[in-house]
Amino acid sequence: MPDGEPKKVSKVEEFKSASRHLRGTIAERLADESTTHFEEADVQLLKFHGTYQQDDRDLRRELRAAGEEKAYQFMVRVAIPAGVVQAEQYLALDAIADRYANHSLRITTRQGIQFHGVLKSNLKAHIKAINDALLTTIAACGDVERNVMGCAIPLDDPVYRIVREQAREIAIALRPATRAYYEIWLDGEKQVTSEEQEPLYGDTYLPRKFKTGITCAGDASIDLYSYDCGLLAIVEDGAIAGYNVLVGGGMGMTHNKEDTFVRLASELGFVGPEHAVATVQTAAGIFRDFGNRADRRHARLKYLIEERGLEWFREEFIRRAPFELGAWRPMPAPRYHDFVGKHAQGNGQYLYGLYVENGRIIDRDDQRLKSALRAIVARHQPEIILTPNQNVLLTGLTEAAVDDIETTLTAHGVPLPTNLSAARRYSMACVALPTCGLAMAESERLMPSVVDRFEAELASLGLGDAPITLRMTGCPNGCARPYTADIAFVGRSPDVYHVFVGGGLAGDRLADLYAKDVSTGDLVATLRPLLTAWATKRRADESLSDFYQRHIDRDAPRHLLTGKEDATMSLVQLGNGS
Repeated sequence: MPDGEPKKVSKVEEFKSASRHLRGTIAERLADESTTHFEEADVQLLKFHGTYQQDDRDLRRELRAAGEEKAYQFMVRVAIPAGVVQAEQYLALDAIADRYANHSLRITTRQGIQFHGVLKSNLKAHIKAINDALLTTIAACGDVERNVMGCAIPLDDPVYRIVREQAREIAIALRPATRAYYEIWLDGEKQVTSEEQEPLYGDTYLPRKFKTGITCAGDASIDLYSYDCGLLAIVEDGAIAGYNVLVGGGMGMTHNKEDTFVRLASELGFVGPEHAVATVQTAAGIFRDFGNRADRRHARLKYLIEERGLEWFREEFIRRAPFELGAWRPMPAPRYHDFVGKHAQGNGQYLYGLYVENGRIIDRDDQRLKSALRAIVARHQPEIILTPNQNVLLTGLTEAAVDDIETTLTAHGVPLPTNLSAARRYSMACVALPTCGLAMAESERLMPSVVDRFEAELASLGLGDAPITLRMTGCPNGCARPYTADIAFVGRSPDVYHVFVGGGLAGDRLADLYAKDVSTGDLVATLRPLLTAWATKRRADESLSDFYQRHIDRDAPRHLLTGKEDATMSLVQLGNGS
């Protein structure tokens, strides 16, 4: 490109640049009661405010045939650092779901809460009500630091609480500085000067989203290797000595596009305990300045690091950081614990982990989970931790409270965690149809029946109690982290999925593309040879993914998974137990 010629940027970059720090014409459009939706530029800006414009895709064909507009609605996402919610806040969100949304809450795979089915006429009141509960939707979406994940170990240990508090501090420090959110949704005083600044983000924010997590070394509860930036607390003598830093992870890719890929985060180095916030700011600043702003498909930190190299990134980090980046510290291998069921928390208290199928808290005819949870929270006032596996941990309980919780769940038709199979307990799905505009296939609505079939198959093979992660997404963007699962189904087209195998509960290795274009009805049959081989030829307590990886002819598990559609292991090979 000739000197002086402006660099090509995507349309979204143009929208951000002209937005007056995320204002656009959102306020004016909100005030226009004759419209049900926003136009393209504002649709992109709304994401920064925590909401996506969607429509009911089940109704698209019918409405198009009738010459009517789409059934527009909005998803609203609450950013909850480390997933920590107080009892009164949860009860407020429960009421908001009934007043403004579709009577359900959905726990996200990033420890937040989503509402679905919100109409434009209710959008402002909905977001204001969330803020009235001392929660926020700002930066839950958009090209900024997203909700900061935090250690989901609920034990009464000061280190875990410090780590969760650090997640909150990172989230606050990396929120956009613009007053636009407060002006539009909370009727704040409008900015009258043109000198408003974004000290970290600048006028065009980041090239795309940036995801951060923080937990303790050895804890696999938040899948830290799948984020742009991860901090692992190294604990010595009961105190945090500092953090090992990971960079460049990311789940999304595009089918049949070899230049898109899933990547596990790389080991950057070690920083002192007081530098957690500045570490994330420095990594985000490098992405801001060097990330791809022309092609959003490649606008993630993982692409920058893969293209320029980890050593380049490390040198740039050292050049910018006002503190020392030390050598990576040895640490234990990551282990996963979901804390579902009753557990001693410490100091004579208990916690109770409640399984929530695909994160959807709703009342159905046979299972009234939403009502049960509302009654439990109102009665016992626990502190709540939302987990990346879309479950709810109720903490600070007495033993009598735990007994009452189980009685309440049973009375509302909710199965107790002790009655769940491993396949169901560790299953997870993204929202997909009918609201997600990217979905190519079903996920949340289909997953329960898929788990039913796999439960039966695993039980018949004597594997009913063997831990195994089953995950499903409606597209390859990876919102339910399919590429680190034992088995995952990634939507390709209606009722057709790619099958991936080989990740695992620890989240520190990637799966392989195992079979392409498998119909919903053939998912179990496709995997039966592998499951049979695992049942008959595995070593003692060997997981499915460990068994699978043992049969792959390569030196180490992959750190990169491209969109190129080549299956790695044939059914015949594993069916023969080779």
